[in-house]
Amino acid sequence: MNIKLEKLSYIYNPETPFEKKALDEIDIEIDKNEFIGVIGHTGSGKSTFVQHLNGLIKPTSGKLTIDGKDITDKETKLTEVRQKVGLVFQYPEYQLFEETIYKDIAFGPENLKLDKDEVHRRVKKSMGLVGLDFEKMKDRSPFELSGGQKRRVAIAGVLAMEPKVLVLDEPTAGLDPSGRDEILEQIDRLYKEGNITIILVSHSMEDVAKLAGRVVVFSGGKIMFDGETREAFKHSKKLEELNLGVPQITKFMQKLKEKNIPVRDDVLTVEEAKIEVLKYLRGKAND
Repeated sequence: MNIKLEKLSYIYNPETPFEKKALDEIDIEIDKNEFIGVIGHTGSGKSTFVQHLNGLIKPTSGKLTIDGKDITDKETKLTEVRQKVGLVFQYPEYQLFEETIYKDIAFGPENLKLDKDEVHRRVKKSMGLVGLDFEKMKDRSPFELSGGQKRRVAIAGVLAMEPKVLVLDEPTAGLDPSGRDEILEQIDRLYKEGNITIILVSHSMEDVAKLAGRVVVFSGGKIMFDGETREAFKHSKKLEELNLGVPQITKFMQKLKEKNIPVRDDVLTVEEAKIEVLKYLRGKAND
């Protein structure tokens, strides 16, 4: 599964006093089984970018191809594109409406006119992928669940369409700490076990650092950085200039490095920082 954007631009309200260029000739290629973190301040263009990926909006200019097919071509069937690229918006639980979890997750596959056995297989599989016990949960009302569980049901509904790419726009927004951790664990598990490309849009530098292998930074409708996650968070000053930042633990280690303490300044997690600090302390003890 390959997605390619070439010189793609998008303008809201063109030729009006409210005209705004949301994307400005961006070039990016996304390959199979990548985990990409998309970051940028509000209004940077990241949400407009992800809405292009399954044809919800079409570019004002430029080209977008999915597996070599131009999605702006009249012969391209957007229903097929949306089966390949699943998009989970912020607060997806607001879209739950059926009386049982099973029926809610089955809604999409049933609309594909699949037979009952195939629908059943997809519902059961997608519930497993997000960590919901099929037998215990399938007949429960989604409205009885916690916020984190509701969100997992909503994600399962998209997964039941069996997309090759899953786009998650702020998937932890509004959740309490336990619900947030629950969702992040399931996203990580889904990536590792689901043979799927994941694109995670997030304001949380910690979440992106922990999960993504590649980071794309948006600002003013342009891509300011696109590369390996460790490399992205080395540039803390540049990110701060863009009203972003780096994970707190990365910033802490960079401060230690500035004080001439010989530790790595590209760590992304507390676990990595612990290893570095212990290594330094053991070295001091042996001096």
